[in-house]
Amino acid sequence: MALPITAERLTSLLRPRSVALVGASDKSAFSLLAYRNLVEFGLAGHTYLVSRRAEVHGQAAVPSCAQIGEPVDVAYLMVPQAGMPAALEDAAAAGIRNACVLSSGYAEAGEAGRAAQDELARHAAGLGLVLLGPNHLGFANFTDGVPVCSIPVPRREPGPVALLSQSGASSSAMLDFAAMVDVGLSYLVTLGNEAMITAGHVLDYLVDDPGTRAVAIFMETVRDPETFRRAARRAAAADKAIVVLKAGSSVLSARTAAAHTGALTGDDRVIDAVFADLGVIRVDCIEDMLITAGAAAALGRLSKPGIGIVSISGGACDIVADRADDLGADLPELAPETRAALAAIMPAYGTVQNPLDVTGAAVIDPTIFTRAIEAMSADPAIGVVGVVNSIPWRADQFPGQAFVDAIGAGMRAASGPSAYVNQVMQPVTDVTRASMAHGGVSCVIPGLRQAVVALHHVAWWSGATRTTEAGPPAVPAVPVPEPARRHGKWSEHAARGLLADAGIPLVPARLAGSAAEAVQAAAGFGAPVSIKVVSAGIPHKTDIGGVRLDVPPADGPVRAAYQAVTEAATAARPAGPAIDGVLVSPMRRGGTELLVGVVRDPQWGPVLAVAIGGLFVEILNESVLAPLPVSAVQAGRLLDRLRGQAVLDGARGGVPADRGALAAVIARIGDLALALGEDLESLEVNPLLVDGARIEALDAAVTWREDS
Repeated sequence: MALPITAERLTSLLRPRSVALVGASDKSAFSLLAYRNLVEFGLAGHTYLVSRRAEVHGQAAVPSCAQIGEPVDVAYLMVPQAGMPAALEDAAAAGIRNACVLSSGYAEAGEAGRAAQDELARHAAGLGLVLLGPNHLGFANFTDGVPVCSIPVPRREPGPVALLSQSGASSSAMLDFAAMVDVGLSYLVTLGNEAMITAGHVLDYLVDDPGTRAVAIFMETVRDPETFRRAARRAAAADKAIVVLKAGSSVLSARTAAAHTGALTGDDRVIDAVFADLGVIRVDCIEDMLITAGAAAALGRLSKPGIGIVSISGGACDIVADRADDLGADLPELAPETRAALAAIMPAYGTVQNPLDVTGAAVIDPTIFTRAIEAMSADPAIGVVGVVNSIPWRADQFPGQAFVDAIGAGMRAASGPSAYVNQVMQPVTDVTRASMAHGGVSCVIPGLRQAVVALHHVAWWSGATRTTEAGPPAVPAVPVPEPARRHGKWSEHAARGLLADAGIPLVPARLAGSAAEAVQAAAGFGAPVSIKVVSAGIPHKTDIGGVRLDVPPADGPVRAAYQAVTEAATAARPAGPAIDGVLVSPMRRGGTELLVGVVRDPQWGPVLAVAIGGLFVEILNESVLAPLPVSAVQAGRLLDRLRGQAVLDGARGGVPADRGALAAVIARIGDLALALGEDLESLEVNPLLVDGARIEALDAAVTWREDS
């Protein structure tokens, strides 16, 4: 039995009016922290202590939830695993519908723990209870001022960023850092093992929360991919950025990694592709996660991708330019009209460029800051302006308030959003906030690298999600005949049949069951041919000598090639599957070879991989990935991301590829993989030959799931 995790249920959990601390004890740090938080937020009168002792934390306690005698929204369960079933039953008997389970020893503890967690979830669902956890430390609702957690939570003004974490132990450090850099939080939710409520459920709830404008998530795994995917699409449509620090990586199972396509993918690379498809920003440290989420909440969606920098320091300009180059951030060249406007502002010895050093002249005339920010923001390629200058954080005398005021005036006059950038990672204190308020500055990002990371990510997110809809993209229909056999590996000949039925262009080929038939096929082509053994049990034909190339279309050479490849196949697999014959195809020369494959990821479903093929598969060890479906436009963007894409554009005198036609074929291969359904393990076209407008699959492989 599974309870639906609805918005109404999450509202009753995350916006409780009363809380029962079950297992309250003066000896428990979890209990002491949870009770202290509730008292400090003024909720002592709505907090009930359930304990074997008559008095806990200096207050009267009751032995069971059923004896509280008042409606309670959340039971905060701090009891050992052995006592959890009885605690759930007691809470349900008291009419409580939501429980936070702190106990560990569940799925994180191995197979026995996973079984115990499954039983915990089943038992709770049978009682009509929704669980947060287990193995977590609760949540804090800063918007309503309700902390239900065993993490020290100081009272603070609510902010626009929600923080979700699968790690409760890291959450305290995250809270401290968010306070240090002035990233205001609407919620903190520690998720633990997500036995019932997952990150996707909470994210979906926060999409509709008016006080949350961005969501930061620390996760080790996505436990409910479809719920997360649906919520992420809704967040993109609602202009709410998601910033994820995803830890951990591994490879796909050995049976898919044995193929070329599988070897070019892995769980972590698939996550990158899925996040990119959903417009989810991925970062690699806590600091970047929180600062980027704060910047996204403050700046909102940018109308243009370019970042403009106005700085009091030439050295800072150099650092920003270097970090932008590292990250691929867009610091566009300024338009002629922008250069003219800035030239009229800058001293004669200044250099008009982006990043812009306003020089020491701005110290004498702070309005240079104001006018430069306004001019930079008006550039047709600039979507956000970062202004580099110092700002106070200690109560010492600060001589630079006039510059803060001038920058604030420029930010208010700017044509688009802007952010104040401090050169170093320094705290945002009450002194800082007073300076910001005096100058009318709304957003400060501490640190040059952090600013480039944050602004680059916000610009990327703005473009990636600008046209994202809440629902998944439509999947084109591909006519696919129902195969008689859907298991194991298919021969190249059988795979070619599927591609041909789907309208994917193939190099001509004829199946020959004898040397005489091979001679006849080669004569029909009238040009040198390739001869390849056909057997479902030999996926890598070249490795065993099962391929002969450039065979003259004459009787003797063709017969010799036929005999060589069939004998090689028999020697390689003496007790193996039957050899179906050989494929005879005309030789192809020139052009560029691509690998286009689809592998079924166990979490996210079919994932498309595109790589420069031939020897470059091993040399470059690079592919670009995308979850299916993929449109022709999206396939074209994948080609743009290949490091070796220059070979498609006619490098070294080659014929430029018809990018549009190639993208359409790649998308069609993806559509075919989807049409083949969940039985498909992998589909690979390797190589897909591209020679100008001619595009042909030269080889193909299909593998079905072994349990299909």
